[in-house]
Amino acid sequence: MRALVKATAGPGLELREVPEPVCGPTDVKIKVMRAGLCGTDLHLEQWDDWAAATVKPPLTIGHEFYGEIVEVGSEVSDHSRLRPGLRASGEGHVVCGACRNCRAGRRHVCIHTQGIGVNRDGAFADYVVIPATNAWVQPDDLDPDLGAVFDPFGNATHTALQWPMVGEDVLITGAGPIGVMAAAIARHAGARHVVVTDLSDFRLELARKAGADMVVNTTRTSVREAQRELDMKEGFDIGLEMSGAPAAVNDMIDNMNHGGRVAMLGLPKDPYPIDWGKVITHMITIKGIYGREMFDTWYAMSSMLQTSPTLRESITSVITHKVAFEDWQDAFDAARSGQCGKVVMDLTR
Repeated sequence: MRALVKATAGPGLELREVPEPVCGPTDVKIKVMRAGLCGTDLHLEQWDDWAAATVKPPLTIGHEFYGEIVEVGSEVSDHSRLRPGLRASGEGHVVCGACRNCRAGRRHVCIHTQGIGVNRDGAFADYVVIPATNAWVQPDDLDPDLGAVFDPFGNATHTALQWPMVGEDVLITGAGPIGVMAAAIARHAGARHVVVTDLSDFRLELARKAGADMVVNTTRTSVREAQRELDMKEGFDIGLEMSGAPAAVNDMIDNMNHGGRVAMLGLPKDPYPIDWGKVITHMITIKGIYGREMFDTWYAMSSMLQTSPTLRESITSVITHKVAFEDWQDAFDAARSGQCGKVVMDLTR
């Protein structure tokens, strides 16, 4: 089968023929139809310090995918839910099931988590094998492109739904694909004002189309000015930090209402200081977010899409590029350019 492989330590990837993965007794084998690019994949291609410390080549990369179940392991008991012919996306975090958090039902904070396409072979290939418990069966009529972005859609959902949003004023820093999806979710969840900041006019326009009331290019306009334009007297109630940029984080803290709540998904490159005095005296709650809650986030995603054609359209609008798998280098170039939302590769022949 075809697979996009990190063959050796160092920059670059190779599209090569490799043996099909074997479906174990507790696994499912999925024929991949679509695969989405993530920042993680760019790190692996470039072979930065994080990639060098994390990945052991050779490895098939990729963890955002959608496809058709073609085989179910002999020891998988839930054959009413998992059977060949069904379409599925996959949860990209494989957990141990035995640590304290797993046994307490908090699998998203498993201390032994392995990443598909990072610590084990992934989905930039014609076939991928994952634990049966990681397969999320999708409706037959779901757009395959949308099915391929459930992983980042889950990140946005996990972050945005940390606290009730009805009637709240929401600030989202970072208009990458996950930030744009979060704007759509905030709109769907009943926020009063949804404001998105970024440095890219292209990505801010995606956020506007997805449901943001106001988009702010912070090279030209301050968040404080946006508050005045919206006649906001007391600052934002909820902050969703998607950028990992120290300046954006501090800007958010400066513009939160007393008692405001901040969910942080954006990963910074390096440590940085923040104004802890303001966090303390303004009683701001800060919560780190990683991945998706297994599997409450997945239920929330599916339920929201089933009940809202508007949200389906908004999430789908984040997909700006669709590229044939053979042209994977074009897909990576588009993702690196910054002039894109989600980039999806089509693996159907």
